[in-house]
Amino acid sequence: MAEQKCSFVAILGAPNAGKSTFLNYVIGSKISIVSPKVQTTRGKVRGIYIKDDTQLILVDTAGIFKPSRRLDRAMVAGAWAESDDADMRLVLIDAQKGLDNNTDLIIQNLIKAKKKAVLAINKIDQVTSTKLAVLADVIGKMELWSAIFYFSAKTGKGVPELMDYLCSKASKSPWMFYPDEMTDMPDRLFAAEVTREKLFMNLQNELPYHLTVETTSFKETEKSIRIEQNIIVERTAHRMIILGHGGQMIKKIGQQSRLELTKQLGKKVSLFLFVKVRENWMEDPHQYKTWGLDFDA
Repeated sequence: MAEQKCSFVAILGAPNAGKSTFLNYVIGSKISIVSPKVQTTRGKVRGIYIKDDTQLILVDTAGIFKPSRRLDRAMVAGAWAESDDADMRLVLIDAQKGLDNNTDLIIQNLIKAKKKAVLAINKIDQVTSTKLAVLADVIGKMELWSAIFYFSAKTGKGVPELMDYLCSKASKSPWMFYPDEMTDMPDRLFAAEVTREKLFMNLQNELPYHLTVETTSFKETEKSIRIEQNIIVERTAHRMIILGHGGQMIKKIGQQSRLELTKQLGKKVSLFLFVKVRENWMEDPHQYKTWGLDFDA
């Protein structure tokens, strides 16, 4: 029997680089929420990938950018903490955006820390070969990378080669998780994240960044799950927007979340949503603990 290998891989990148899409594709199931809006991921999300004798724990982190609010600072600090603790670092770059300010920030911090990383240029199916060649020429000259890959997290092109490389670099170690586990995220937190994704998809402008979702009840039977959740907002005006005219918006969000949860959890889900006004919820240390973030970052 081959000796087991196991390593943690921190996935780093600017907001909307495709980290969550990549993780979901590799794991083969939706474990990290995705939306067209930037900075959707807040805390770490671990996906467990297995091939032959190797187990990789892939850690999806918040997009790295210059933070301003307390929550933003905690998210970015959490991403760097995962980078420090990981056995390997995988940096995703959006081929369309190239070396923007946020990506340059990541590169400079890794160079300063003297830490090598694997570079994966994502969304290659969305750029011309000429633009990709120019980006590759600039990036390829950097000594930071232990390897460079080009792929599409959406279509999967180039992903197997990247995963084979990561597996080849894994350390000899017993596995950290059972073979049938895909993530270590608790179902209560996953359910809250699914509803938050639907809020991101349906609400405009900045409102999704000023709310959070908490699962207050999760009761499971053999055939069904009953879930109650609070959507926490800062202002009464925010509450009215989420409820919508005649309650149509909250009904739409609830339907979308319930269907997604039924699909992902494999059981009939009854979902009950309540919108609560809680001023300064971003100053509540308990919220940060839920996401595994440092309140004082």
